Amino acid sequence: MTDFIEIKILCDEYFAEILQAELSNAGFDSFIDEEKGFSAYAAKDNYDSEAAKEIIERYSQMTSIEYKIGDVERKNWNEEWEKNYDPITVEDKCIVRASFHKPDKDYAYDIEINPKMSFGTGHHETTYLMLKHEMEIDFQDKSVLDAGCGTGILAIMAHKRGAEYVEAYDIDPWCEENSKENFGLNHCEDIIIRTGTVESLSFNKKFDIVLANINRNVLLAEMDSYINLMKAEATLMLSGFYTEDVPLIQEKAESLGLSFVKSSEKNNWVSAIFEKRQQ
Repeated sequence: MTDFIEIKILCDEYFAEILQAELSNAGFDSFIDEEKGFSAYAAKDNYDSEAAKEIIERYSQMTSIEYKIGDVERKNWNEEWEKNYDPITVEDKCIVRASFHKPDKDYAYDIEINPKMSFGTGHHETTYLMLKHEMEIDFQDKSVLDAGCGTGILAIMAHKRGAEYVEAYDIDPWCEENSKENFGLNHCEDIIIRTGTVESLSFNKKFDIVLANINRNVLLAEMDSYINLMKAEATLMLSGFYTEDVPLIQEKAESLGLSFVKSSEKNNWVSAIFEKRQQ
């Protein structure tokens, strides 16, 4: 059974970064950089074929692009990421590695991730930025929700940072399976993980911190739902959007009663922190 769409793109390095940002809004959430371009992956249920083709055709007018679209089976993913997966470090404090890499005691936070077909290894700028911000705010004894958790990496960091209660969800059942495996690898088995969306799931508590690394369109559509799950003066950390999207994200957040705290940028990707104003 083929569950994912793969687009292999040959293009200039500069446009590769831009195309990845654009394709993230067409359902693609996993990317592998290659010598002369990259491969992008989208779950079939999330794939917007018209949007993807429009993006490629638009940028083909600006630069030379060759591409091939096909199906890919989940089971082939392990071979791909093992060939391309090197440990990454975040701010010299955190290392993200696979099971076949040796632990490194020089880092305060050692996160072991086997991503399978889920998004979130720290290699993508948005995951890196979210991990960076997680190391900058207080999680001690806090309740945390990881919205659209992918591999569960952000939930794992929250747990390692001292969160008292961590819950995570993703729309893809495969992410639930993969996250459970990663929680076990990192001794975080008490993290709650479910399959669904913020609208379809019911929550029996409010949270001190909500983490959402998804994409611009989903964040704009679901932000009010995140806020309804936040305690007074809670923190909302967002990523998955590009520099030019910041005004839209900030305007939406402030219209819903949030205050901007700070943001970080890496290769034009952004992570931003907001706080819920006291009513």
